[in-house]
Amino acid sequence: MRVGIGYDAHRLVEGRKLILGGVEVPFEKGLEGHSDADVLCHAIMDAILGAAGLGDIGQMFPDDDPAFKGVSSLGLLYTLVEYCRKRRDIRIVNVDATVVAQRPKLAPYVLQMRALLAKAIGIPAERVSVKATTTEGMGFTGAGEGMAAYAVVMIEETPKEPEGVEGNGRKPR
Repeated sequence: MRVGIGYDAHRLVEGRKLILGGVEVPFEKGLEGHSDADVLCHAIMDAILGAAGLGDIGQMFPDDDPAFKGVSSLGLLYTLVEYCRKRRDIRIVNVDATVVAQRPKLAPYVLQMRALLAKAIGIPAERVSVKATTTEGMGFTGAGEGMAAYAVVMIEETPKEPEGVEGNGRKPR
């Protein structure tokens, strides 16, 4: 078992949709970024990458790559999870995430976020926790300038033996 922590923050701007956990949340502003700027998905991806020892979201999905311009972060999360499964036989055990935002109220959207995230990750929704909180008016999130998200992920990796090596560590004859 391994644990990873992720964090992301984006500025709120006019003229963008607000996407959190793959859910479009009605609001007068959206998050600025190269992709859809979904801070919740980004924090979860960074947590997965950290737990797996695979770097960070900027290395995996660079923000200067035109292929990721405006792309769905939920789709990127799915792509990352599949990559981890196929390349390293990594299974996500659970996700615990918190979105920090003064407005809008996110409670009405949390169940939908959990369901979409669970589907993208390939685990039951009961293993995905999404919480929302404020900073009581303090800092950039409290001033309504942006949003942030934190995530903790536990993964399980099935060790693979190197090719040509049996269980005792010796090459077959």
